[in-house]
Amino acid sequence: MIKVLFQIKDNKLFVQEKKRLKQEQKSLINTNVISQNELAFSDEYLLENEKIVNNFLKELINSYNINTLVIKEFKIAPLVLNVTKNISKLINLHLLEESVLTYKITEKIIKTNTIKYISIYNLPTYLLEMLDKEGINVSSRNEILFLSNFMKENNMENFSSIYYKTSIYLKLPFSKEDEEDFLSFMKINKYLKNIYVSNLNKNDIENILKILYSLKLKNIKIHLEQNISDIELIEYLKKINKKNSRTNHILFKIDYSKDYLQDNLMNQMNINTIKACIYISLILISSLVFYVFFSNYSSMQKVEEIQKDISDVIAKNVKTDDNDDNIEIIPDNNINNEEEKEKTINEDVYSLLEINKDTVGWLKVNNTNVDYPVVQASDNDYYLDKNFKKKKDPSGWIFMDYRADAVNLSQNTIIFGHNMYYSGVMFGTLYKTKYSNWYKKEENQIIEFDTIYEKLKWKIFSIYVVPNTNDYLIASFSSQERFQEFLDLIIDRSIYNFNTPVSSSDKILTLSTCSNNGKNRLVIHAVLLEQ
Repeated sequence: MIKVLFQIKDNKLFVQEKKRLKQEQKSLINTNVISQNELAFSDEYLLENEKIVNNFLKELINSYNINTLVIKEFKIAPLVLNVTKNISKLINLHLLEESVLTYKITEKIIKTNTIKYISIYNLPTYLLEMLDKEGINVSSRNEILFLSNFMKENNMENFSSIYYKTSIYLKLPFSKEDEEDFLSFMKINKYLKNIYVSNLNKNDIENILKILYSLKLKNIKIHLEQNISDIELIEYLKKINKKNSRTNHILFKIDYSKDYLQDNLMNQMNINTIKACIYISLILISSLVFYVFFSNYSSMQKVEEIQKDISDVIAKNVKTDDNDDNIEIIPDNNINNEEEKEKTINEDVYSLLEINKDTVGWLKVNNTNVDYPVVQASDNDYYLDKNFKKKKDPSGWIFMDYRADAVNLSQNTIIFGHNMYYSGVMFGTLYKTKYSNWYKKEENQIIEFDTIYEKLKWKIFSIYVVPNTNDYLIASFSSQERFQEFLDLIIDRSIYNFNTPVSSSDKILTLSTCSNNGKNRLVIHAVLLEQ
C-alpha cells in the first residue's frame, strides 16, 4: 500500500509519497480530515473514493487560493492527477523528480482539463509537441551542455528554450559544430519566425537555405544586420526573395548601404512600379470621394425623409379654423394629465410625440440648416448615433442635455448636435456663425427654441471656438455669484462683442458641436428674451 501525503505550503499544494507517518497522520489514512495543513490517504482510498477526494480538494484549494500543484515522485503522479482533475484554479504543475516525463503522465496532465503550465526536468520531443497542441506551456530544467557558439549565443540552456524560440542570431561563418547544432535546433523548434545574421556571404546563404529547404520550413524572415553594397549579392538575394515569395515565404530583409541607395535608387524604380502606384492612388482617392459623397447623400436623404414624416404628422394632428385663430389640439395618450394637456400651446411640437416620445422642443437658427425638433434621453450618448426615429444613424440627432428640464428651464439649457459639415445636416452649418457676415446681422442673432409649453426667443451674446473642455457645460449653479462668474467667463471668450444684456437672473441657451475634426468645440450662448 502506498501512503500519499498532501501538504499546503506557500499557497501551493505539495504531494509526496510518505514512507513513515506520524501517529496522528496514521489515523488519517482512509479519511479526509485535515490536521495542521496536512492530509494523508492510502492509494486504495484514493482509487475507491476519487470523487469524494476531488470535491474535498476543490474546497481546500479554493479556501487557500492555491493555483500550483507540486508532485515530488512520478510514481504517485497519475493517482494525484486523477483526484485533482477539473479543479479550475490548478493551472500550474511542478514535477520535482529528475526523470524524463512519461507518456502516461502526459496523458493524465491533458485530462485534468485545467493545467496550462508545467515545470519538468526533461521530456521527449513528441510529448512536448503533444502538450503544445493542447495549449500547455512547458519549461524544462535539464541544462544542455553547450557544444557550439550557436547554442551559447542564443541562450539555449534547456530543451523547452529550444522548442519555443521565435528568434535566433547567427554568427557566421559556421563551424562544423555550429552547423550540426543549427540543424538539430531547426528539427526541434516549432515557433521560429526571425533569423538575424551578420557578415553574410553567398556560401553562407546557400548553407542556411539548404537546411531550411530540407526541413520544408516556411514563413521565416532572415534579417541581414549589415549595409550591403555588393550589387551581385543584392541581385542574388532579390532573386531568392522573388522565388520564395511564391512558395515557402523564406525571405531576406536587406539593408542597403547609403552608396548603393544613392547610385541605384532611380534604377530600382521602373515604369511598372510607378504606374502601379498611380493606379492604386487613383483607386484609393476615387473610393474615398465616392464614400464621402454616398455617406453625405445618404445622410441628407434620411433627414429629408424624417422631415417629411414630421410635416405629415403635424398636418394630420393639427386642425385650424380659417375664421378663428384658436388652435384645436387632437388629444394624445402620451400626456395623461388633463392639466398638462391644457398647458400645451405648441401643437407642432406636441404632435411629434406620436413619432418620438422623447420630443421636448424645436430649435431654429436663422440662415443655417438648423430647423429640427429636439429630443432628450436619460443620458447624453443615446442620440449620438440614433436619429429622430431612434434608428442607427451616424448623423445622430439634435438633443437636449439629460439634466435639463423642458418644463421648468434651468439656468443653462444645453443642446448638442454633430457637426456634419459635408452633408450640412444637424449642426453641420453652424460653422457659418463664426463669420462676421453672419453674426453681425441682427436677424441671425435671434434663435428660436420652443418647448411643448412655450414659444421662446433667445438672443446671442457669445460665440467662440474652444479646445475640448466641459467648463461651459454647467446646467445649474449653487448661487447667483457663481452663475455671474460663469457668464463673465463665456462672454470674455466671444469672438465678437454683441453688447447683449445678460445677468445672473436670466436663463441662457447653449448650443455645442465639434469643430476642427473634433479637436475643438464651437459654442453659441443666447439669453432668453422677455415674452
